[in-house]
Amino acid sequence: MHLQTKVIYFDYNATTPVDKRVFDAMTPYFLEKFGNASSKTHAFGWQADEAVKNARQITADFIGAEVQEILFTSGATESLNLAINGLFSVYHKTKNHIVVAKTEHNAVLETCKLLEEKGATITYLSVDRYGLVDANELEKVITDKTLFVAIMLVNNETGVIQPIEQLAEITHKYGAFFVCDTTQAIGKIRVDVNELGIDLACISAHKLYGPKGIGALYFRRKNPRVNLFPIITGGGQERGLRAGTINVPGIVGLAKAIEIAESELWENASIISKLRTRLEQYLIDCGDVTINGSTRDRIFNTSSLCFKGIKAERLIAKVSGIAFSTGSACTSALAEPSHVLKAMGLTDEEAYASVRLSLGKYNTDIEVRNAIDEISKAVKELRGN
Repeated sequence: MHLQTKVIYFDYNATTPVDKRVFDAMTPYFLEKFGNASSKTHAFGWQADEAVKNARQITADFIGAEVQEILFTSGATESLNLAINGLFSVYHKTKNHIVVAKTEHNAVLETCKLLEEKGATITYLSVDRYGLVDANELEKVITDKTLFVAIMLVNNETGVIQPIEQLAEITHKYGAFFVCDTTQAIGKIRVDVNELGIDLACISAHKLYGPKGIGALYFRRKNPRVNLFPIITGGGQERGLRAGTINVPGIVGLAKAIEIAESELWENASIISKLRTRLEQYLIDCGDVTINGSTRDRIFNTSSLCFKGIKAERLIAKVSGIAFSTGSACTSALAEPSHVLKAMGLTDEEAYASVRLSLGKYNTDIEVRNAIDEISKAVKELRGN
């Protein structure tokens, strides 16, 4: 089945189209420069290795890290699995307590849950109705047995931005590591791991107009030094922490996407923010429509809206010319209401009535106007107005 070419795409938090400049940068590494970066005896391997070294430097510089603190993975989920499992494998004999926010992505929640079977004790931090973690609650539950605290920078469903610098400061006071899912922040806002106090962070290229299947893990090498145990073993690539043939085209694509994001950061933020604001203002005029989460501490492209009295699935089906979602793409097949919205105090009915619209740099003013008309019309029809 072919997609309609005129469908308006408002699901950029799920994935982004690959920027043509990224595609062009990757192409030679599929065709002419196809060498294995681990091949040390000929020019094909040297060429690939040089490209990977360059990409590692670009990635490190982008988040204020050192080059040896960047490890390439298949994406954010693998990065978070390596961070969480890798930490626990090394330190669990002396520290087995983990603190995690209830609104984390399932890549964090499910991985932590599995550690309970290995002796971990998990404390789940609640959030207020705006989706924000209370630093005072973290202070109450953290102990000298806490191994790490995991709190995401930008929530993938609501766009809420957590006070990471304050939370990381409390974490370090107790000698614990701070793990941060930065997937939805990288490429949208400036992220400096040292300024924020992050010890482990993840990147996924397909969230910033790069290819799917490539990402990175940042892990701090000093003050404090993070030691990890590998979850994929084999040929010793990535300093023995992530075996497997290195995805050279993907890594080149990630680096190019980062370079573009850095050069366009403020321009994209300004344009997309205005589009999101206009979209929200007009949809709220439909009546009985509310914004889920903080409107002050929020990323500029994301809008989680509750259309009271209307099931989100019916609204999405009614507006077939617009691509948007009920929440995270990774949980869209689940029948349960969003765990993020439930943690914020929404009822099941309100959670089921909520949709996520996430905009990107290829959206236009005319698309927003058309979406407002189509969604407003569908809401009136579904309410029988």
